[in-house]
Amino acid sequence: MSKSIISDMDGVIYRGKQLIPGAREFVTRLIESGTPFLFLTNNAEQTPLDLRLKLEGLGIPGLTEDNFITSAMATAMFLKSQTRKAMPTAYVVGGAGLINELYNVGFSISESHPDYVVVAKSQTFSFEQIKKAVRFIDQGAKFIGTNPDMIDPIEGGYEPAAGTLLAAIQAATGKKPYIVGKPNSLMMMLATRKLGVHPEEAVMIGDRMDTDIVGGLEAGMCTALVLSGVSTLESMEQFPYQPDYVFNSVADIDPHVL
Repeated sequence: MSKSIISDMDGVIYRGKQLIPGAREFVTRLIESGTPFLFLTNNAEQTPLDLRLKLEGLGIPGLTEDNFITSAMATAMFLKSQTRKAMPTAYVVGGAGLINELYNVGFSISESHPDYVVVAKSQTFSFEQIKKAVRFIDQGAKFIGTNPDMIDPIEGGYEPAAGTLLAAIQAATGKKPYIVGKPNSLMMMLATRKLGVHPEEAVMIGDRMDTDIVGGLEAGMCTALVLSGVSTLESMEQFPYQPDYVFNSVADIDPHVL
């Protein structure tokens, strides 16, 4: 019996607004073979609906919102489980996807002594946001990061991601954020639970040794590194752990042989 597939998106299915060659055929193989799968992404900017529509626009139809789990969703679930307040509050550095997920679990977005400062990748990050985040954390707000990624692959290169924003706020406060997304195995547990499988029955496919592969490894999953995103064969060798499989891209992956 083939394993269930849990796959990253950025650097695996697409780079920025460009579909990675062979990704459409890979998803088609998953659907036609009846292989259970989820897209698990550290992207906290977009909702599952946004991601489904993005893939449709790139030429991958046939998906539903249930095919996605984002770090924004995981962060909201985690914070809901941690707070006992009837109306918890958060100051958010991030996009609508993260704000929407926090609203869904009962959080209010506030700039008046918030309980949490939650930081994700943001296209509109500003010095004013740093000032507010630092002040709130110094006043006692708990410091949360959706994911630690320093860069994201885009067309023709890379761009700063959530980790760079977290580093700036950490340097100013001297406080380290709690990271909910990959490589925290919480994300992997949520994914396997949603698929209804044991971690040993799933494969984590990703392009980052420091998040996808180590997260899958620590969750007890089989791992497959693709070289279409951040990690390379050279950088892979620098880590004390290694993936079970290495592929140039998902174009080379047959779910039946994993």
